Parts: sequence; structure tokens; C-alpha cells
Amino acid sequence: MNTELKVAVVGVGALGRHHARILSQMENVKLIAVADPNQQQGEDVAASCQCEWRHDYRTLLNEIDAVSIVVPTFLHRRIAEEFICRSIPTLIEKPLTANVDEGAVLVRMAKEHNVPLQVGHIERFNPAFQKLQEWTAQPKYIRAERISPYAFRSMDIGVVHDLMIHDIELILALTKEMPTRVEAFGTSLVGGHEDVVQARLYFPGGCIADITANRVAPLATRTIQCWSAQGCVDANLHTREVTRFSPGHPMQMGQLPYELAATKQESIETLKPQVFGHFIETQSEELAHIDALTAELTSFINCIRHGTKPLVSGNEGLAALRVAAEVLTCVASHQWDGTENGRVGATALTEQFQSVRKAA
Repeated sequence: MNTELKVAVVGVGALGRHHARILSQMENVKLIAVADPNQQQGEDVAASCQCEWRHDYRTLLNEIDAVSIVVPTFLHRRIAEEFICRSIPTLIEKPLTANVDEGAVLVRMAKEHNVPLQVGHIERFNPAFQKLQEWTAQPKYIRAERISPYAFRSMDIGVVHDLMIHDIELILALTKEMPTRVEAFGTSLVGGHEDVVQARLYFPGGCIADITANRVAPLATRTIQCWSAQGCVDANLHTREVTRFSPGHPMQMGQLPYELAATKQESIETLKPQVFGHFIETQSEELAHIDALTAELTSFINCIRHGTKPLVSGNEGLAALRVAAEVLTCVASHQWDGTENGRVGATALTEQFQSVRKAA
């Protein structure tokens, strides 16, 4: 397909406006319009992207070849199904939908209409993750941390669907398996939904993954570490720095620093500076700071043009949503007060905080 693709963006808030900007600058892509019920917001973005503003996205259903949906999560299914049932290729920002049942509906519809459905798990397009994936084979332990200040956005969902689902999807891509067991606990700090969650996933191949998500923290952190038989790979998804630690030639030949010191074959003073570089090889790469959102949208457009499967299709988005649902079930059932029947979960803890404030 070499003709100009007519596209639209539904929802041009903090993230959607960037979808519109990038699509408006792509070759052989025509941004027809942006749709948003907020007139001032919609008109501002439309003017900057030299396209139309529409109050109602439904006016676009017969005018476009593809759509990017960047609206609050609870609206994902309602809006997406109207485009999918008309065989319009659709990109939906993560998470796929508000719950598993809604996600399954969209995946089924996309299959029935033979239309590309891509989910905006942007970290799959992060060069640091791609390098980590290249350097990791059959991981046995994964640790992911995603911590940020409270942004006062995505307040219709909690930290599991807001932040943790990024790392859930990355871990599923690394293990190529669904977990057989999930453990998790969490709490609400500022009210509304869970803000801090710790989860552990167990996989049939033997891998264990620990995930930390916190959206009420002073500083932002995005890291993922993978251990395998080949060594350890540590990736900073924010700075795009990736470091690999692997057994050096002496260790591969059976020379272990501990045994050399214990048998006094070499002095400890000699061994200390040789641990990294000689016994353990270190390789670091600082990757190009390409824009992951541009890469994601380019991939979406290429899937439409060439009839290929999206890197993160509806099936991958639904798998991440299923694991997220299990995490939330664990958070809701965790017994915070330590009694046999008692529980202070995310919602109950928020109510407790509110009652304490009222009493004060």
C-alpha cells in the first residue's frame, strides 16, 4: 500500500497530542482530524497539526483508514469497537481495556474483521529493552522497578494498570509464558486506587519475576534486570543504558575467585581488582535516544501497509491484562491487619485514612 493513509487521533490530552503531532509529520500519512470533547484542547492541537477538530469521533468512521485511540481506559472498548467493526486498523493506548472481559471482546472482533489491533505498550520500542531482550536467553530471575511522582493523570485507574502493566508485558515477552502463580500486595496512598504494589510472578519454565510499581515517589526510576545462565543484564529504561555481566574466560574454565582465595593459590589483594573485568566480563552500551512513541506509531503504520502482525497485538495486550487482573485480586485479598478474617486492602485503607482525617 503506497497511497496516502488517512488517519485520526481520538483523545488529544497529555499523550494524545503527541500521537497527533507525530502522525501529522509522517510521510504518506494524512492526519485528517483529531477528536476530543474539549473544544479548546481539540482546536489547539488541530491548529498545530494543520487538521480538523471534531467534537464527536463517530463523524470520522467513514473517512479514515486508521485510528489511534488515546482516551481514559474506561472508554477504550466503547470507542474501539466502533472502528474495529468497520475494519479500521486501530491502535489503543495501554492498557487494552478496563478489564479482561472487555479486552477479549476487542480481540475477538479484530480477528473476526481481520483488522490490525495494536496496544500502546511503548516500552517494547525502547532500545534499552530491545538490547536487554537480545542479550537475555531463557531468564531465570527478573526484577523490574517502575517508580514515579504522582502525576495527577490516569486517575481513573490504579498503579497496576497505569505503570505495572508496562513491566508485566515486558516480562511476558521475555519469558514467552504466562505465569502459573501470582502473589501481590499493595496500598492506596493518595486515595482513589492502589498507588503502590509489589508483585511476584512464577512461570512454568522456572523463572521468577519481582515487580515494583509506585506512582507516589519523590523521584522517577525505570529499570529491569534479568538473570540467566549467560549472566546478568541490567537496563535503565530511562537513560537507555544497558550493562551485561557474564562469566569471563577464567570462570568458564572453572577458575573461581572464591576457591583461588580459599586454597591460597592467589592473594586476596590480587584477586579483588580482578573480579570485574577478568573473572566477570562487563559490557555496557548507551543506546540512541530515539523517540519510542515515533517508533511505535511507525510500526503501526507499517503493519497496515505491509499486512504484518503488530509487535504488541491485541493478544499480547490481553495477556498482560489477565496477569494484571490476578495482581489486583491478590492486592484486594491481602490481610493487612494480620487477623484471620480482617483485611485492609486498597479501597478499605483509603476509607480508613478518610475516617482518621474526619476524626481529627
